[in-house]
Amino acid sequence: MTENTKVKSKINFLSIAVFIATLIITTISVCSVIFPSLIVRVTSDIVDNTVNPLEPGIWSIPFFIVNLTILVIAIINYKKKLPSLIQRSIKFILSFEVSRKLSWIIVLALLAVCTVLNIDKLAHDEAWDDFEGVRDAADSWTLDNGNGLIFGFKYFLLHSSVMIFNNIRIIPFMSSICLLVLTYLFTVEISKKRFAGIIAMVILLQSNNFLTYDVSATYSSFWIMLYVLSLYLICKKWYFSHISFIYSVFSKGITAIFLPLTLFFIYRSEITRKKKILVTIPYAIILLAFMVGAATSKLPAEIPHISIHYYDFWNGFTSLAFQLRFDGLVLVFLLPLVVALFFVSRRGVSYVEPMLILIMGALLASPLLSGITDITLQPYRQLGLVVFFAMGSGLLFSRKSLDGSDNFPL
Repeated sequence: MTENTKVKSKINFLSIAVFIATLIITTISVCSVIFPSLIVRVTSDIVDNTVNPLEPGIWSIPFFIVNLTILVIAIINYKKKLPSLIQRSIKFILSFEVSRKLSWIIVLALLAVCTVLNIDKLAHDEAWDDFEGVRDAADSWTLDNGNGLIFGFKYFLLHSSVMIFNNIRIIPFMSSICLLVLTYLFTVEISKKRFAGIIAMVILLQSNNFLTYDVSATYSSFWIMLYVLSLYLICKKWYFSHISFIYSVFSKGITAIFLPLTLFFIYRSEITRKKKILVTIPYAIILLAFMVGAATSKLPAEIPHISIHYYDFWNGFTSLAFQLRFDGLVLVFLLPLVVALFFVSRRGVSYVEPMLILIMGALLASPLLSGITDITLQPYRQLGLVVFFAMGSGLLFSRKSLDGSDNFPL
């Protein structure tokens, strides 16, 4: 066996392993979409005969219709019996591309739509129960009592929003605008197609979860915006990546869970071997610092301390169904997206495995938070999943998603 064959065999094994792991976690998560009470009933010691574990959820019928339809089309396509008109249409859509100028016109138009949708929100205070505490913390922030520009970074940004714009919601909204642009840029970078970036941006913009919190100071998007920026910088300016990651962690501690995902992303990225080593060293130091802090119980307050809760871990999987209950696109298409990405990976798209890992990590975030910490589950923490779902959808339109054959990544 040649060295090249060994490398390809290793990559194929890795691709299959990542797909199976992501498929298992995704299947467990969507169980609550089909049967909302099933996981809770199976894992709980309390038997409540009034609860039917097989009672279908409101998205169960659309889920089965969409997934069965996709399965039937995939089988027909595999047997090469798909009508030629449909074949040509699919090929046209998957290979479609837009010019650089047109793509930025579309991006600016989408940003304008987002701005118009939020003008009224910016003029009013938030109704969240935690808003008063967040506003007081932002108003009173200083370099001395705010723990500096790292630990108190979120409140520094909110304080700056008040000082500069006399409105605490302006910079959080600017963060959401940056997240939209980063979703476009990052998807273009990993797919090598501008049309894929536009698709990802549109999917994120239509998300109810995104639109609910895009101008929120209480539940700002700083953490996910900075985390996506850290991934994008790995590909573009790797020496700034870990700085963005640190700030994302201290904007919201949940990002610390994503550190192993970042290391895998580095491993499968298309940067040079030397750059991979150089960018991994700071992240390895950060990981070691987290491990030492956890072992000595000296983690910063922004990072939750660990305590094991078995039942709460399994209950965390149910958060997908009720926290994204207004995001039907994610709930219905998440499972077929994971399967489709696996077939795309067989075309040689190297960033598919990292995207599957990111989706799996986002799905595991809620079970881990509820299972090993005392943090309550909140819908805004699902924004990471929505972002990765949007990017994964864009990857289906990758430049390498078609290899010239009649078989499509369905």
